[in-house]
Amino acid sequence: MKYRIKEAVVVEGRYDKNAVSQVLDTLILETEGFGLFSDREKLRLIRAAAVKRGVIVLTDSDSAGFLIRNRIRGAVPDGTVKHAYIPDIPGKERRKSAPSREGKLGVEGVGPSVILKAVRAAGATFEDEDPPGQAPGGITRADYYELGLTGAPDSGARREELKRRLGLPQRLSGQGLFQVLSGLYTREELEKLI
Repeated sequence: MKYRIKEAVVVEGRYDKNAVSQVLDTLILETEGFGLFSDREKLRLIRAAAVKRGVIVLTDSDSAGFLIRNRIRGAVPDGTVKHAYIPDIPGKERRKSAPSREGKLGVEGVGPSVILKAVRAAGATFEDEDPPGQAPGGITRADYYELGLTGAPDSGARREELKRRLGLPQRLSGQGLFQVLSGLYTREELEKLI
């Protein structure tokens, strides 16, 4: 079953696009990897899609994926981009003879349920559904602070452990973790997790 969402999805390459298109019915744009850094027209297209309908960036959880993600974040207007993160899953894609440099599966290598979960966690706007990924009550910045995930001497270690337990990428920033948590959990659910 394909899910129709409002936002366009930005992925790194054609294999990622193929994997996402099996799950989502939406506009899917490819960065062609680092080609985005030199292709002004492609960046203009992503910016236009962000302004018109919003974009969800779904890149691999490796260093290259985070560089591409940050380039897009800096190139589109605030409030028009959401970030979907796939967990750090060791392995290699079937079509490749060797694993990636960091040894993690990319978007093309994870299953449809992982892609769907990541997009829901990013706060995608699903048509014909209640807004998914938006937990009732959500997590506030005050909750994040009071639960010791920021502002305490051991906040960094607490965030790293929480990312590990939730299967989130270890490269995910504190801000990225906050966005994921606020889109998925209530304060009560997060307290139980911690």
